[in-house]
Amino acid sequence: MKYIGIKMPPRKNIALVAHDNKKEDLLDWVRWNRLLLAQHNLHASGTTGRLIEELVGLPVQKLQSGPLGGDQQIGAKIAEGEIEFLIFFWDPLEPQPHDPDVKALLRIAVVWNVPAACNRATADFLISSPLMRDEYERRLPDYEAYLSRMEHQPLA
Repeated sequence: MKYIGIKMPPRKNIALVAHDNKKEDLLDWVRWNRLLLAQHNLHASGTTGRLIEELVGLPVQKLQSGPLGGDQQIGAKIAEGEIEFLIFFWDPLEPQPHDPDVKALLRIAVVWNVPAACNRATADFLISSPLMRDEYERRLPDYEAYLSRMEHQPLA
């Protein structure tokens, strides 16, 4: 498979998402990493974004609440190249009514080779990486070639 490079600028677009049982953990993490996060553009699902703005005073582009489509909005922004980094503190022990949306968001992050942290330890490692301060080139499969092949395959 062929690959293409997509440049991530030093100022990254970070999506912050947390399920209800993980919001306090994410807010504590944001408080701890406020100075690092201030160097980037923040996006969040509705309630999480409002809480982050109130807590640390950083501007956040707020989308819909997760169950109302916020997870899908973030996924769409990843696919469009607008989100380059995902911090998603999800609760694996609590059933979510929008669980398919959660899985779709995590899947799209993998498809587009977006760094994603689903817990605090991973988020700590990612946010403190020297790569966060510099331009970085993500390698993506050449999806244009993939789509072209699919267009030429006969229907079953």
